[in-house]
Amino acid sequence: MIDAELLKILCCPETHQELRPAEPSLVNKLNDQIAAGNVKNRAGQPVKEKIDEGLVRADGQFLYPIRRNIPIMLVDEALPLAPAMAATSVS
Repeated sequence: MIDAELLKILCCPETHQELRPAEPSLVNKLNDQIAAGNVKNRAGQPVKEKIDEGLVRADGQFLYPIRRNIPIMLVDEALPLAPAMAATSVS
């Protein structure tokens, strides 16, 4: 679980929007899609490593993965949520 104080200061590196923790159901569905080879990061590279948690941008368009308690706050590493949500009907 990401520290609440850290979450207060983190923001999207591209748009500076606030971030919120991803729901566990979203993380699980993304991990299922990653295991199936159906997830590409924003740079278009296939994502092969599952995520432990995630931070969702305020507009809901991208998730910044958290692996081994480290938020990966790079624009190109963000996971677009629209394709994952459409493929798995995440709500």
